[in-house]
Amino acid sequence: MTMTTEDIARTLIDRAGDRRRFIVAIAGPPGAGKSTLADELSAALEMLGESAEVLPMDGFHMDNGVLQQKGLLSRKGAPETFDVRGFLDIIRAVRVAEGEVLVPVFDRSRELAIAAARIIDVSTRFVLVEGNYLLLDRTPWSSLEGQFDYAIIISPPVATLEERLMDRWRGYGLSEEAARAKTEGNDLKNGALVRDHCRGADIILTD
Repeated sequence: MTMTTEDIARTLIDRAGDRRRFIVAIAGPPGAGKSTLADELSAALEMLGESAEVLPMDGFHMDNGVLQQKGLLSRKGAPETFDVRGFLDIIRAVRVAEGEVLVPVFDRSRELAIAAARIIDVSTRFVLVEGNYLLLDRTPWSSLEGQFDYAIIISPPVATLEERLMDRWRGYGLSEEAARAKTEGNDLKNGALVRDHCRGADIILTD
């Protein structure tokens, strides 16, 4: 049976019970549609009378200058190019729910993270965390285990991911050759890592 966004929202509400804060991981390879699902799920929860906010993992990209210094610029988006410690600190602060938490948001058009760009208010009940490596079973990402109350994996066919990723990079003005290099040389490799080394989830979506 195919689950609609409203079905998932109702499942989350049922699972959350009377908890004041409920954190949902939305994981999957690049191009899977994580941010789209997170935004749609947030809207569905609010339509059902709940409060929800999206916390994107992409806000914790290391800056290009740091990646250049580390020799990792060409691998931007790989697991080792994120500030995992900073991300884990934010997740823990959100889980405690003792006050407002300001989180960074990634601006893909400028390829940089904007600090304190989104508010997770203390009254927000559902926090939808979306990103590639939330369920990765490798250090240091494995430190996130136990931080999420519910987990969703989106895993479309590789051909679908490739098409979406090529369209993404073309949309940012890259040539066909550059888009292909980004897609095959980095994104699809990262996606394979996610598929092969992901912990289990409560829901697995395949399209």
